[in-house]
Amino acid sequence: MPQHRIYTTSVASVYPHYVTKAEKKNRTKDEVDQIICWLTGYSPEQLQGQLDDDVDFQTFFGDAPAMNSNRSRITGVVCGVRVEEVEEPLMREIRYLDKLIDELAKGKAMEKILRS
Repeated sequence: MPQHRIYTTSVASVYPHYVTKAEKKNRTKDEVDQIICWLTGYSPEQLQGQLDDDVDFQTFFGDAPAMNSNRSRITGVVCGVRVEEVEEPLMREIRYLDKLIDELAKGKAMEKILRS
């Protein structure tokens, strides 16, 4: 079965869209970074390094220092798909990130987004 195209897409090419989506709703780039770091365990410096290195999503999630154990608490629909029902592990991680960015753009409090 062929890989999904998003797996080989660079995170750096999608990242500006995450930031733009957040900023349109009066949220910040720092909040986007905080969400990504919470999910993956990257430090802000490591995140910037991954963006600078233009890594793809497969590498980005594969090299993540410590995927957050609370990410399984992320539920809901993104792009018409229930994130908790996505079977392919890498696609589920990508959908988790999409869902968190959606929640940020919808004005949800950071404590709730980060499942604190």
